[in-house]
Amino acid sequence: MRESGPIIARGNIVPESLVQECLILRTMRTIAKPDASEFAPYTIIYIGLLPDDGLILDHLAENAKTTAAFMQSLTAQQLEYRYAPDKWTIKEILAHIIDDERIYAYRALRFARNDATELPGFDQDTYAMYSGANSRSMSSLLDEFATVRSATISLFENLPEEAMTRRGIASGNVMSVRAATYHIAGHELRHLNVIRERYLGF
Repeated sequence: MRESGPIIARGNIVPESLVQECLILRTMRTIAKPDASEFAPYTIIYIGLLPDDGLILDHLAENAKTTAAFMQSLTAQQLEYRYAPDKWTIKEILAHIIDDERIYAYRALRFARNDATELPGFDQDTYAMYSGANSRSMSSLLDEFATVRSATISLFENLPEEAMTRRGIASGNVMSVRAATYHIAGHELRHLNVIRERYLGF
């Protein structure tokens, strides 16, 4: 059972503490992995990274801790490195993960509430360009990341069961509520893999 309500970011709490508090939101609730009809084919590169155990909320909480620890292990030079002129820095990647999570959680909320409005896409490169991520401290970025993750977990933890398979259209593609949950978790893992392979060489 959940031991407390949603965690709210506060300026006097370090990001590590917020990430640890995300774990308090753990629940016995399971959310089944979506089938192929519930998401755009290309998103299998994200959703396919998650196990078919239904414990997606636990994975989201654990991933938040892992991502924060990984980012904090990198040097300032690594965080602002680009492996090609047109590629994002690691700070910009983290800002993108945050943006994407917010957008997909919002889409899920709309669809969960049975809103049939078709939702637009977004230009991720423009978002990254105007994120200002490179001028921010990693502590600031991780504080925001933890706040968003807490809100995401709370949203999906408390949606009615029947809402999980409701669908809508975003960026021209069908997506179910539960597919959005798995997209968020897999998208984070995908970018961490890219950082390890293309930025750090392992």
